[in-house]
Amino acid sequence: MKITLSLFSGLALCALASSTAGAKDWYPYPVQVWDPPFNMNSPRKDMDYEPLAKASRPWEICVSFPHMKDAYWLGVDYGVTEEAKDLGVKMQVVEAGGYTELSKQISQIEDCVAAGAQAVIIGAISYDGLNNLVSEIRAKNIPVIDVINGISSPKLSAKSLVSFGEMGAKTGEYLARLHPAGSAPVKVAWFPGPAGAGWVEAGNTGFTNAIKGSAIELVETKYGDTGKEAQSKLVEDTLEAHPDLAYIVGTAVTAEAAIPILRSRGLTDKIKVASYYFTPGVDRGLHRGQIVAAPTDSTVIQARIAVDQAVRILEGKPYQKHVGPALYVVTPENLSDFDPSSTLAPNGFTPVFRVD
Repeated sequence: MKITLSLFSGLALCALASSTAGAKDWYPYPVQVWDPPFNMNSPRKDMDYEPLAKASRPWEICVSFPHMKDAYWLGVDYGVTEEAKDLGVKMQVVEAGGYTELSKQISQIEDCVAAGAQAVIIGAISYDGLNNLVSEIRAKNIPVIDVINGISSPKLSAKSLVSFGEMGAKTGEYLARLHPAGSAPVKVAWFPGPAGAGWVEAGNTGFTNAIKGSAIELVETKYGDTGKEAQSKLVEDTLEAHPDLAYIVGTAVTAEAAIPILRSRGLTDKIKVASYYFTPGVDRGLHRGQIVAAPTDSTVIQARIAVDQAVRILEGKPYQKHVGPALYVVTPENLSDFDPSSTLAPNGFTPVFRVD
């Protein structure tokens, strides 16, 4: 039986307050486990995740990110590097510079493996584009962990991620409840992120399916890189084409970019903003009443779990093959119950690329 995420909302909120207060006590953490793994439609069970206390030796782990251009990936960097320190392993972090840089991500990972990486954790630029590389690495008996974004290869060792389809659906369901069928139609522009990325395609499907049958009219879907400049241009272009919008909905970068644009045009009270994932900018926007909703996928926890999975595999210890934190939507109404340490890097954190 599939367990619906809404059942976990209260659990997750309570657990966040008690289990993420400090860097050393983020666990036990409420998660879901997919069984059979690697299929987001598989039945799920809930469990409390606990990492190993220490690794048996200082394994060398390579971590690859699409970029470090926004605070979302800064949170992932914080999670993997802090868990590497906690477990006592070494880590090299590389970032490709953007979602157009698939070939660079592949070459960076190849260089990492050639330099002696004993496990590889990948935040993928492309859902399908890394499959040959995964096969090559696995042929060398090196574990490969899929974190955050999603990779379609069946040869992966483990996944630490949530369903971005459900992230998109969570935001869509929130809006659909506000604007049910029969109420006044509202026009929405949707900015799912860079075309071709697995998380984006999943998020798009989840969001569009969730708003079907509601009073929401999707007037524009615009794909683009999750850099602030790229998203700002998409928002500007959309406002020119659709001056009667009710909502701008999309990536966290879209939401962050939209706030000052709407303010400069005097549209803050007319057009609302929602995101389908969580960053410090989204957190600030919620606190200031500039953003109406955003689901959290507990980014820092996903990153920590991926490192623990890698070490468990290297040491031949039991591990969960496909796991992700339970999702819930953060709104201004429940914001006081949300502990951001599960999702955001601390204030002042700068990227860490090497742990020894």
